[in-house]
Amino acid sequence: MEFDPVTDNRQVYRVSELNSEVRGLLEMSYPHVWVEGEISNLANPASGHKYFSLKDENAQIRCALFRNRRVASSCAPAEGMQVLVRGKITLYENRGDYQLVIDHIEEAGEGALRRAFEVLKNKLAGEGLFDTERKLELPENCQRIGVITSPSGAVIRDILSNFRRRYPVLSVLILPVPVQGTEAAPAIVNAIELADKRQDCDALILARGGGSLEDLWAFNEEMVARAIGHCSIPIVSAIGHEVDLTIADFTADVRAATPTAAAELLSPDQRQLINHLIATRRTFSRLLKDNIQQRAQAIDWLTRRLVHPRQRLATLRHQLDASIKQLQLLQRNKTNELQFAISKLQTDLQQHSPVSQLARKKRQYEIVNDKLIKKIKDILSAQSQRHALLSTRLGSVNPLATLGRGYAIVRDVESNTVLHNADETGEGRRIRADLARGHLLCTVNETNT
Repeated sequence: MEFDPVTDNRQVYRVSELNSEVRGLLEMSYPHVWVEGEISNLANPASGHKYFSLKDENAQIRCALFRNRRVASSCAPAEGMQVLVRGKITLYENRGDYQLVIDHIEEAGEGALRRAFEVLKNKLAGEGLFDTERKLELPENCQRIGVITSPSGAVIRDILSNFRRRYPVLSVLILPVPVQGTEAAPAIVNAIELADKRQDCDALILARGGGSLEDLWAFNEEMVARAIGHCSIPIVSAIGHEVDLTIADFTADVRAATPTAAAELLSPDQRQLINHLIATRRTFSRLLKDNIQQRAQAIDWLTRRLVHPRQRLATLRHQLDASIKQLQLLQRNKTNELQFAISKLQTDLQQHSPVSQLARKKRQYEIVNDKLIKKIKDILSAQSQRHALLSTRLGSVNPLATLGRGYAIVRDVESNTVLHNADETGEGRRIRADLARGHLLCTVNETNT
């Protein structure tokens, strides 16, 4: 079609008008778009804004990330970085440049992983896999712990070091698995199922050091989460740093912030155990002394009730006091020996691996303790037999035998004096008649002298 300058109906735009209309069309047609590409030509002017090109193999587009959007984003753009951005298409009218104004930026790949993480998290939460009611309680006295982690690296060293420091007699079973890559998730599932089948561990630790979301992704796999949920052995997760959260952390029975914290959760402190042992020994010693004192008081009470033979009872009391002192001396000696043995044990534990030495000292302590208890029982048994024999002999001359034949000892209730004659009381006064068993409280109606 030929151009006719006379008949042609011209609509002439100024440059600014054309750019303005094109900008309106672009912004209306593409209000928000997601674009993935590589950052190049990054510029960082003093204004705090960032300007760069986003390119792929065949094309590129100019981009602008203004300061207020950059501060709100957790991703810092860098030259050569592969990113996923969201923004609107517009036209910079002053230069006629077509560009993308970015309102959100994230590293490519991690965003997809984040979305997959949230989808799986919501799915498993909806099934109740994260519910507190289904989580198992950690055992109080663990004898064997299974650790599912890489056999090399700082994590396993930290865990073993803490177990040796806190409770060296604890047995640790290492279930080696890769903790990164495509083979990691199936290996972790196999290790959990193997431990659950063998049932030779009181609890399991699932551990890994820190890393990016992609590095930790094996612990966000659905198969790992379900294996944790189906395991009948309590599982403690210690994955990444404290700020890292994985699906395994939500599914595990307990989450520990670090591998060290996981080891502390499952192991008692040997120093606390030793202190508890010392406190128990002191309690036993106190109870033993109280028992001896109670028996001594009972003997004194029986002695006061007997009219004679005082000299014999005094001799027996002196013998008992001597026996008590001898027993206390023996107990102090044994206590000092035990304290020395415990002190030596603590020293040896600090210098060497104390597994065998602690077991040997424990056996020696049990032998000494058994001998001490047997010695105490033998002494108490001999004294009890002697007291029983004396009580039988004294029974024949005991004034209580007279009461057993029907006599009574009458006392005035107010003065608590024994009455010998009827004129020592009067009508209306209360008297007490002590019988062989029990006593009678009476009121005097009449006296005959």
